[in-house]
Amino acid sequence: MMQVKKLSREAYEEKLAALGVAIPVEQLPVWLEFESTIPGRSPWGYAVIEDEGITIAAICFAQYETHGYRYLRAHHGPIWVEEPTAETEAAALEALRAFVHAEDRHQVFCRLAVKHDLPATRRCLSTLPYDTTVIIDLTGGDDEILARMKPRGRRDVRKALRECTLTFSDETDRAQKSFDEYYEVMVETGKRDGFSPAPIDDYRSMLRILGPEHCRLFAGRDGDQVITWTIATISGTRATRYYGASRSCDARFLATDRLIYFECCELSRMGCTEYDQMGIGSEFAPETLNLNTFKTKFAKDGVRMIAPDRDLPVRGGFYGALVRLKALRSRLR
Repeated sequence: MMQVKKLSREAYEEKLAALGVAIPVEQLPVWLEFESTIPGRSPWGYAVIEDEGITIAAICFAQYETHGYRYLRAHHGPIWVEEPTAETEAAALEALRAFVHAEDRHQVFCRLAVKHDLPATRRCLSTLPYDTTVIIDLTGGDDEILARMKPRGRRDVRKALRECTLTFSDETDRAQKSFDEYYEVMVETGKRDGFSPAPIDDYRSMLRILGPEHCRLFAGRDGDQVITWTIATISGTRATRYYGASRSCDARFLATDRLIYFECCELSRMGCTEYDQMGIGSEFAPETLNLNTFKTKFAKDGVRMIAPDRDLPVRGGFYGALVRLKALRSRLR
């Protein structure tokens, strides 16, 4: 019988250490510490899913409060000991739904990573989930990283190495002291690409709370001016390119190519073996197909399918009302 058991933070950390699998940074307790600095978010709890007394997955949830209701979010969770079948995943989700409902009747739904398109789940009410990403293999050193790129990627990186005159370095310490100059670049990027950056305090908190062990900032400068930068997260041997920004100038394309290669080489020297480029477009997520050409050029064999975020309704009637309200708003627009 499938069962969900609540854990303390300490017991959860011990369980993660015993699982013997890669842990996404968002499923570490320190990530919940970071999320708790963002208004409307707070740590909710830690749990394991057991089948006949054997642990098959672990999960941690943050609570989100928005528009007068609450829901739980587990970024890239559950963490499975072994890849689940559709039947196993369905049983685990039903156990999770019952557990959350018994623990906290205020929660309307859970948003979590679900591999199979199960009848119990729904497409996300908000956010743009993805089911495909690009993983750059960081093993073997600088030359091997370059050799495993697509021909176009190698050509662009080599051109950047020849012609880009910026200086690249790990600026984590500098960014922790003041994030102002990096945020200026992010605001410029948002205006150019049509998005609103998170508040500056979110980036500051991310760097401060995750710390250099789990979060690094790499940048390229023209003299003293930041032209391009990246925040990469680290958990075990997996790094993830979480945020990136660049100025609107002629040098930015070469600069970003060279920066990504610089990040790959530096992260490899830190002991990372994989670098997740954080999602590309697919049939499941056609809105982001424009990212594919750029991201895939850095890894010839790097495209991977992952479990996308889906919603698991806990209070079905309330969730249905939210779906209808969203549809009504879409029609009115």
